[in-house]
Amino acid sequence: RSVSISPDGNWIVSGSVDRTLKMWDTQNSQEVLTLNGHTRPVESVAFSPDSKRIVSGSQDKTVKIWDVQTGQPVRSIEGHTDSVWFVSFNPDGTQVVSSSGDHTIKVWDAITGREVYTLRGHSKPIASAVFSPDGTQIVSGSLDNMVKVWNVKTREEIHTLKGHKDAVYNVAFSPDGKRIVSGSID
Repeated sequence: RSVSISPDGNWIVSGSVDRTLKMWDTQNSQEVLTLNGHTRPVESVAFSPDSKRIVSGSQDKTVKIWDVQTGQPVRSIEGHTDSVWFVSFNPDGTQVVSSSGDHTIKVWDAITGREVYTLRGHSKPIASAVFSPDGTQIVSGSLDNMVKVWNVKTREEIHTLKGHKDAVYNVAFSPDGKRIVSGSID
């Protein structure tokens, strides 16, 4: 369902409908770890900026943070009331953003697992949400056909981008943070 390459280029992690994450060595294409802990399919995986942790989101409504060296979960985070569709770290690795079928975006402290805040504004499940490269904004894409941009400091919606005629499943910032790209089933 999801793959991510570590920022250092050494690892690939995959999340699967079999409820596992698998880590692969990019040098020899060998599987090195299977990470078990989710009870439903894994929808999203991402590496931390320092390549030492992985975050995963699952249909079991949890977000898990894993240690790359041991393959063990160091934090299991609960708070969404529906499947977690997308997860990612902020640029300095101190926070995780998750989007869910419960129509919310949640930001979590990546060390303690505590909820920092919740963003509400989409009328349908939110398929993806990511931080901008400088960490000052979050962009989200939803099945309500909209893309929204949020100010991290004020926690307010600053833009609603309309134009898609169907569900928006993926969003991303350009590396300089000045542009957004969105992918929709339209």
